[in-house]
Amino acid sequence: MPVMQRGLFLFLSFILLIQQCYAYELVLPREKKTTVSSKYIYFMGKANHSETIDINNIPVYVAPNGAFARSIKLKEGENRVVVRSSYNTQIYKIYKKTLKKSSEEKFVECEPRPALVLKDKTILRSAPKNDGVNIISGLFKDTRVIINGSQGQFYRVFLSADTAGWVAKKDVTEDIPSESVPASFVNMSSQKYKNASVQSISFTQNLPYIVENRDKELVFKVFNPELSENSVYTLNIPKPDKYTYNITLQDGCYTFKVNNLPKTIEECTIVIDAGHGGTEKGAIGCLGDEEKNINLKIALELQQYLKQLGANVILTRECDGNMTLDDRIVLAKNNDADIFISIHLNATGDMDVNIRKNRGTSVYYYNDNSSKLAEILEKTITKSAGTRKDGVKQKGFAVLRPPCYTGVLVEAAYMTNPMDSVLYRSEDFAFNVATGIADGIMEFLAE
Repeated sequence: MPVMQRGLFLFLSFILLIQQCYAYELVLPREKKTTVSSKYIYFMGKANHSETIDINNIPVYVAPNGAFARSIKLKEGENRVVVRSSYNTQIYKIYKKTLKKSSEEKFVECEPRPALVLKDKTILRSAPKNDGVNIISGLFKDTRVIINGSQGQFYRVFLSADTAGWVAKKDVTEDIPSESVPASFVNMSSQKYKNASVQSISFTQNLPYIVENRDKELVFKVFNPELSENSVYTLNIPKPDKYTYNITLQDGCYTFKVNNLPKTIEECTIVIDAGHGGTEKGAIGCLGDEEKNINLKIALELQQYLKQLGANVILTRECDGNMTLDDRIVLAKNNDADIFISIHLNATGDMDVNIRKNRGTSVYYYNDNSSKLAEILEKTITKSAGTRKDGVKQKGFAVLRPPCYTGVLVEAAYMTNPMDSVLYRSEDFAFNVATGIADGIMEFLAE
């Protein structure tokens, strides 16, 4: 090869090597051509060294570690998105398909008829939709209910003249004897212990119930709609300052137990749940980090810290393994957990994202007995880990529904936020979050 050609070849090879070394890498979207139905699509990835990034000619913030992210609003049909850096330009074609508007599901009334609940923990809702905060009861298997209408995938359940609920059609069967004698009341009893109270109420059949949470008491209502439209049996149960409760049903007999939460960490059983695991990776970060691994690091740090404080600590997983939501709940119940902490990192989906606002620590709860702990943890974690406060929120995540423990779910930071990625990739992040959680638990118990 002539000297000039060899020199040109080496120069071009050098330029190509430089471009490869400095070219950005996208984590999302995964394909250059993709079809979506959302209004926005999220671009995130890693830029190298001094590389600058713009998307559709709009400069994009790049964190000190190279992480960047931006949401792009889509028009109907094909969208051309140009991602350009100092060393590389790529074109993405995103096709936004138009979703057919679903016809509004209408309510259809019907003559009252009986049905039987097929499994324990069947959700009774206040409205005919899957909303995490509209759960009013968890019905037991073989509970007899009265259906008097339907809407979409739900039956309306008649409870009394002024109370109704909704249950998924798949969760009940109408294949039951058509003739039956209405249930009758048998007896009720009450017992008081040092750190608990137990009340029982018995019927000749399994009947539907709801729990109303009031300022100073829990109101347990059992309905017998086949007897009359006003047949409601009520237990008014005083609430301690910090409490858990559990409801069981056996052969028509409900037992409602309220427990005082321990006052010291040494008396506490705390279950730490490292979210996801195994094949379930959770969220993916701007730099390709997997949420499950960070969750576990925090959980292990928290386990060590709480054990030093004297708590009885149980992990739902100690390594990278698969575990269902039910497995996590059963483990907590079987170990009589007082407090349940589920550890996660957050993510933004295909939505309009502001990286300066959609970041930080949020804490979720479902039952009212867990709201105070959630409020304290948002304060103590953000102080310890240096994250932004992203709010205390109520949501019906499966692991938070059982009232037999004080349960919260911590979203320590946003995997998909380049500013948060600097924090969660730091060496001391897991320790700092664990310290904040432990401090919050101690403060909660001491109040």
